[in-house]
Amino acid sequence: MKIVVIGGTGLIGSKLVKKLRERGHDVLAAAPNTGVNTITREGLAEAMDGAQIVVDVANAPVWEDKAVLEFFETSGRNLLAAEAAAGVRHHVALSIVGSERLPDNGYFRAKIAQENLIKASGIPYTILRATQFFEFVGGIAQAGTVGDEIRLSPALFQPIASDDVAAALADVTLAPPVNGTVEVAGPEAIPLDEVVRRYLRATQDTRKVVPDVHARYFGAVLDDQSLTPGKNPRLGATRFEDWLGQSTAQAAR
Repeated sequence: MKIVVIGGTGLIGSKLVKKLRERGHDVLAAAPNTGVNTITREGLAEAMDGAQIVVDVANAPVWEDKAVLEFFETSGRNLLAAEAAAGVRHHVALSIVGSERLPDNGYFRAKIAQENLIKASGIPYTILRATQFFEFVGGIAQAGTVGDEIRLSPALFQPIASDDVAAALADVTLAPPVNGTVEVAGPEAIPLDEVVRRYLRATQDTRKVVPDVHARYFGAVLDDQSLTPGKNPRLGATRFEDWLGQSTAQAAR
């Protein structure tokens, strides 16, 4: 099958392209740097020609509320229109667990807008919602930094390895469309402040993590349901401690 991966050169996209090619499929890694732009529509019709499945893992280049909403709405409309014209049979998109529960976060609002466009498109689809990636924990620590302290909510957090997200995406891509949402999360729920504390310890960062139930996570106040999946999610195989050990060993080489 010809499969187009939008955002195919990024963190998740590059891993997904590799996994799908290993399974014998013709995979196009589509991104602005490979001549396919879902905002300007450059190369989009050509990329869709003969494609049976399209996977959208593109990420917005900006995080400002208005700009990120415009990105996902414009990209989504252009992509879905090109897919409809080409007769694509399955649209797969990567989204975020808990998006509808954190309306104070502009990025999450934009992902909900993207999901709504997909649901209204008439193209058979599967939305895979993932929890936050292990690779983002350093950025979460930075966002919570106030002076020499990192103030973070102790709400439950169930992050996942990007390799496990790519594996789940490959499976749903090659399965029939569910015309609904599938969730994938890491194997264990841990308080957010504790996740960051473990990360700092492994990276020999001496900053102090302070639990604060009022601390905002990119603009949103959290509870134990905010960033954790619902019933019966698919679970990744990689534990945070194992990923930490591997990533710090690689960084030391």
